[in-house]
Amino acid sequence: MLAGLFSSYIRSFADLQRNIWVLSVSMLINRSGSMVLMFSSLYLTRDLHFSMETAGIILSFYGIGSVLGSYAGGWLTDRFHHYPIMMGSLIGSGLILFLLLWVESQIGISIVMFVYAFVADIFRPANSAAIGNFSTPENRTRSVSLVRLAVNLGFSVGPAAGGFIALALGFKTLFIIDAATSFGAAALLFFFLPRKAEVVHTKHQSEPIHKGKSAYQDWPYLFFVLLVAFYGISFFQLFASMPQFFKTVCHYQEDTIGLLLGLNGLLVVLIEMPLVAWLELRGRIFSLIIIGVLLVPLSFLFLEFGNGLLFFALVYTLVITLSEIFAMPFMMNYSISRGGQHRKGEYSALYSIGYGLANIAAPSLGLTIAAWYGFDSMFHFFIGLSLFTAAGFYLLGKRNEHQ
Repeated sequence: MLAGLFSSYIRSFADLQRNIWVLSVSMLINRSGSMVLMFSSLYLTRDLHFSMETAGIILSFYGIGSVLGSYAGGWLTDRFHHYPIMMGSLIGSGLILFLLLWVESQIGISIVMFVYAFVADIFRPANSAAIGNFSTPENRTRSVSLVRLAVNLGFSVGPAAGGFIALALGFKTLFIIDAATSFGAAALLFFFLPRKAEVVHTKHQSEPIHKGKSAYQDWPYLFFVLLVAFYGISFFQLFASMPQFFKTVCHYQEDTIGLLLGLNGLLVVLIEMPLVAWLELRGRIFSLIIIGVLLVPLSFLFLEFGNGLLFFALVYTLVITLSEIFAMPFMMNYSISRGGQHRKGEYSALYSIGYGLANIAAPSLGLTIAAWYGFDSMFHFFIGLSLFTAAGFYLLGKRNEHQ
């Protein structure tokens, strides 16, 4: 049985292009150092003694920079190709992280977070366009999943290591490690990724779902992006407010919190590729997305009634990870496939903007509700938002079927 599962896991990687592997390994290197955002709320409240509300406001500047960076990244990618945009983003964001070693005022950290997110998230549309160029319609969802596997493998290493590093050497050491991995990822792309576009074609090449108009005039897609943002706001509580919940309510230490966050990435690495390979042959995109969205409120219920027990925190992590696996690869596939060859940047930028908006709202909304009304009220709010989001995806899926 184990041999069969392993064989199925290996087969799910078949027919993926070399450049997809290069993108994936670069993301693995980069995300292995992605500890800053996950531990930012603890750094701001524990080391710099800001309130939870103030920490949420500061982290919202990260989200604003993310939105604007995603827009700029889409515009730049459609005009200058993905390669220089990805390189500039990785090197620039790595350099900016060093500022956090010295800046400690609320205004200063807010500005640095904004600029860092702007430069870092220029990368996202360029990376999505690269995946679209280097994949075929037949293997696009698995190509997305391979890159996500690398991201989550990095995330499983980063937070787990970050918790121990923060305890032993302090939070500021995380900034240096994050910068170093950005430079490492840039070096890999420099040596192994082609400078020019290499669009992969097959005899089954599909037409774009939506042709002609700008992505910003594609109203069903704009509604899709809004729903992605709503989903992201609820899902990102895993990183925005859950570290505070685990620390203040459950009384876990930083190393335990880091291991819980790292478990999310590890589960994605182990489960996503074979599950997506199986699902993409059997399920409709919007049906799978809806299942993923509905797993979010279920995950919050385990925390609400778990009484701070570690077992329920582990179950929450498992369920929220399954939500991510069902929803995110198919959301991204839909986004990449929606536009034509010359509008990949626009569509990818809007998709990234949806998550950027979520990054703005998630920390300030989650931490503010928790500070004013308690974590149980916060759980109730996001349960309601997730149910509303699932209904929206249901309506959009019905409309998509009749096109």
